[in-house]
Amino acid sequence: MNTLNLALQGAWKVLLAGLVFGAGMPVVYALAMRALTVGSTEIVAADGTTTMKPSAMGKVMMALLMGVILIAVAIGILIILAGGLGKVVQFGGDFPFVDLVSKKK
Repeated sequence: MNTLNLALQGAWKVLLAGLVFGAGMPVVYALAMRALTVGSTEIVAADGTTTMKPSAMGKVMMALLMGVILIAVAIGILIILAGGLGKVVQFGGDFPFVDLVSKKK
């Protein structure tokens, strides 16, 4: 019974990571693109073509959401790189919020 409990504890962590990085990042990207339409104006030219001009607030919201995506990608690359160097990523370290430390044997 203890083995099943340990397996389920590990499974929910994998599921959570999959949701955050697998489905979460595309959702944040979609929200960033949708943020460009917040308060945007539609300009119709004389020949009938239309263009959208995003508002300043929409641009700021989009930039913040894209920043979240870039931070997540950078952390993912850092975790992969640390594993190759025989280290692990420790959050709350000296460098802004992350630090590489040796794996414990």
